[in-house]
Amino acid sequence: MKTLQHVLRLLKNRSGATVIEYCLIAGVISVAVVGGASAIGTSTNNSFNSVQAGFDQSP
Repeated sequence: MKTLQHVLRLLKNRSGATVIEYCLIAGVISVAVVGGASAIGTSTNNSFNSVQAGFDQSP
């Protein structure tokens, strides 16, 4: 009977689900940060390349 009580208490415990939800949220935020940093890096690289091209053309 005591084992059944432990199993029922374990099934009612929701703290594990909360941890999983927080991990999923952190994963989505991480993907967004990496995507944003990649886009900013590409844009910055293009800007530096056009500045360099301008210097290469000067006499």
